[in-house]
Amino acid sequence: MRTVLLAVALLAAVVVAGCDDKDQAAANPPPPVALTREAVGHFCGMTLVEHPGPKGQILLRGSDQPVWFSSARDAIAFTLLGEESKAIRAIYVSDMAQAPSWDDPGATNWVEARRAWFVIGSDRRGGMGAAEAVPFSDRAAADRFAAEHGGRVMRLAEIPRDWVLGDAPDRAAAGPAGGSRPDAPGSGVLRSRISQRFGQAAGRDPWDLAWPADQPTSRPAVRSAGRSVGIGTSWRRA
Repeated sequence: MRTVLLAVALLAAVVVAGCDDKDQAAANPPPPVALTREAVGHFCGMTLVEHPGPKGQILLRGSDQPVWFSSARDAIAFTLLGEESKAIRAIYVSDMAQAPSWDDPGATNWVEARRAWFVIGSDRRGGMGAAEAVPFSDRAAADRFAAEHGGRVMRLAEIPRDWVLGDAPDRAAAGPAGGSRPDAPGSGVLRSRISQRFGQAAGRDPWDLAWPADQPTSRPAVRSAGRSVGIGTSWRRA
């Protein structure tokens, strides 16, 4: 009996120690990495400095190199997608209260996303021209931004999942009457996966491309390439 009780006590100690380690890791996340010109977006495959607005980085267990994102919204989307890693140690987004400008969000002014205030629904566009969740370390700065550019201020946990992943209507996906175009993705994630392959180099929105009559293979080529980036085969132009 004493042996059994001792074993139980040791197991309980191990469990408690493991919980303490997790709590300590959550309370003391690893520091952010300074943004460089070589940082490449996880979803878009493009260098972050090519895009305006706030950026994101996620640090995973077992790696000292961050996963980079061309927008704060894409960083949030990473945490919601089932196929992405859940071994998250820290989520950092640009603190726009300390940013030199919208086009230059800064290299070292990061705030942990779970401690940030976000403005969603503003008139400012982030990476790949998508709607952005604009982060601030200070609530007053977020309120000032919302007063000037519109939108609502909220914490990370309050941001609607469907807004992040694009199921909710988005300015980029709205037609002339404000309705959602069936062929336009609201998600910055999908936009970034496709835009960097089709039309971006020419400075055109791929969702509004006019397909030349002398290029009959354009649509099948796009659908084929779409499958290669994991978008599936259901997308098609009207």
